[in-house]
Amino acid sequence: MISKKTKYGLKALIYLARRYEQGPILIADLAREERIPKKFLENILLNLKNAGVLQSRKGRGGGYSLGRPPEKITFGQAIRLMDGPLAPVPCVSEMAYARCTECGSELTCGIRLVMKDVRDEMARILDGTTLADVLEKIDRAGAQGKDLADFCI
Repeated sequence: MISKKTKYGLKALIYLARRYEQGPILIADLAREERIPKKFLENILLNLKNAGVLQSRKGRGGGYSLGRPPEKITFGQAIRLMDGPLAPVPCVSEMAYARCTECGSELTCGIRLVMKDVRDEMARILDGTTLADVLEKIDRAGAQGKDLADFCI
C-alpha cells in the first residue's frame, strides 16, 4: 500500500504533467485543485525537486514544474523517491536488500519466491508507466465515462 505522501505526490505529478507546457504552477493553486494540505505538499514538492524530478522558480511567475518531460518520469521512480523500495519484503528488494532473520534458506522460502514475483510484476508495471501514459489513461477513462453517460436516462 502506498503512503498518503506518495498518493499526494503522484497526484501533484499528474497535475503538473497535465500542465507541462504552461510553466510553473503555484503551490497554493496545486494544493487547492488537488485537495492536498499545502504544508504537506510543500515538503513533497521539495523532496521531488531535490531528486531532480521537479524544478522551481521563485518570484513573480514562479512555482513548480516538471524537471523532465512527462514521458521521462515513471510511476516507479516517483514511488521509490517518496516511499522507498517497491519490494513487499526486504529479501527481494533490489535497492535495499536485507536477509530475513527467520528464513532458513532463501532458495526454498515459499514466501520469498512469491514476493519476488510480486515485486517483479509491480516494478514491470510501475517502471513501464510514465506520467504521459497516465494522462492518456485518464483521458480514455473520461471519454468512456462520457460515452456511457449518453446511455443514462
